[in-house]
This record gives sequence, C-alpha cells and structure tokens, in this order.
Amino acid sequence: MKFFRPRGRSDAQKMTGTPLAEAKALYEAGRYAEAEAEARAVARSKTENQAYAAAALNIAALATGAQGRNAEALATYDEALARFSRIFGADHYLTWKLRSDRAQHLTSLGEYAECEAECAAVAAFAARGTGPEMTRLAAAARNGLAFALNAQGRHQEAEALAREGLAACPAREPMSLVLRLGLARSLNGQARYDEALAEARRADSQYRALPERQRLPERGAVELVLAKALSGLDQVREARGLAVAAHDACLASFGPDHRRTVEARTMLDRMDGARP
Repeated sequence: MKFFRPRGRSDAQKMTGTPLAEAKALYEAGRYAEAEAEARAVARSKTENQAYAAAALNIAALATGAQGRNAEALATYDEALARFSRIFGADHYLTWKLRSDRAQHLTSLGEYAECEAECAAVAAFAARGTGPEMTRLAAAARNGLAFALNAQGRHQEAEALAREGLAACPAREPMSLVLRLGLARSLNGQARYDEALAEARRADSQYRALPERQRLPERGAVELVLAKALSGLDQVREARGLAVAAHDACLASFGPDHRRTVEARTMLDRMDGARP
C-alpha cells in the first residue's frame, strides 16, 4: 500500500474508492480542519482493513500539525506509529516514512536534538535500501536534519547536509525545494546573505513551477528565507514586504499557532522594533 506518493496523479485520485480518498483530497486542497475530521472518522471506523485506519491517523497527524496544534499532532503521530509497527512491522518502509514525518514535526515543538537523532536513524535506514522510495526517504531525512541543525545554530553542518541532499535529489522532486530552502537558511545563519538570496530565488522559481496542490504545504516558506537574506543586505523595505506576505499567507493557510506563522510574526516584530 503506497499511501504517500509525491508526484504524478494526486493521492486522492489514486485512492478513489478507498476509505482514505476524501481525507486525502481535503488535505491536498489545504482544507486541514476538514481533512483532520474525516481522517479521524476513518481511524475510528470499523473498516476491515486496519491498514487504512492506521494511514488515516497519519493524515490526521499531518492535518493537525498544519493547523499548529503541535502537541495534539505529536500524540496522533505516536498513536499512528504504534499501529504501523503492529500492522507493517518495525522495519517496513511505511513505518520508517511515518517516523520521518513524526521526527520533522518535533521541530514545531522545539525538540531539535530529538529530531536530529531520529532523522539520522531514518537516513541510516534509507541508505541500506534502493529505489525511488528510499531516495525520497533519504532526502526527507536530510531535510529534517538540516532544519534541526540550523535551529541549533550549527549552520555549516546544515549547509553540508543540504548540499549533499540536493546532489542526490532530482530537481524535479518537490523535496529538492525544501532542501534548497534549508541550504538558504544555513547561508543566512552564516551571514552569507548574497549566496542565501541566490539560493532563495532558485527556490522561488522551483516553488512557482510546482502544481498548486504541491505548493500548499510550503506556503510562506520561500518569502521568509528571502526576507531574511534581504534584511541582512539592508534591503529592509523589500524584506518587510515579503515578511508581511509570508505572515498573511501562513495565517490564512495554517492559523496563528503554526511554526511558520510565528516565525513570520517574530521577524516582523524584530524589524519594526529596529525601525527608528
């Protein structure tokens, strides 16, 4: 059961006729509250195929996290992981994919060291396998590692990991976008703002080339990295405009408690506090 393929037909199209179709369609459309409600209903149902009920919990966790309810999302990930381990086994690809999703959500709770350790374990598992699924899993793990390292101020390590991930990830894969954003963040953290701006602009081009449904989870992310680089280059007016755009997009898409909304608000507060 290949629940979470990132390209080609939408997941909802692939799942037509399954209990997950509606929840996936709602999630892909950015209707996170509705997706969560539908997914939790499937997880509570008496469906004969318990794999679908377990996958529904994964969708519920993703949708809850997208609304900024981070502690609830982590609890749902933990419940889903217990089911995945029981149904598929601890060493199944889907179980490790869920571990990757859960680990990267830890960043929303500030658990950067735990995210780092778990993503390193996922990367080690992925390195033992072959094929496109393992390549995507390795890229996701590198992205989580880079984010956790950046958050801990270890920007040079994050840069190396992001570059390694980009070298191994085809440019057509959506994961290359988030790896490039991680690279730009690492360069911003080293005050290499010209380089960060160049990478952020490349990320912006990648973002604009994606289908709308693949853009939704990254709303505001490019603008935040661009704003940071421009602010570092003293292009304050343009930087502030991008920070406002990021905040408004994240607020509308994810709500006030989402990590990215908070980051944009903090950036704006810092910019406004520095103004004469």
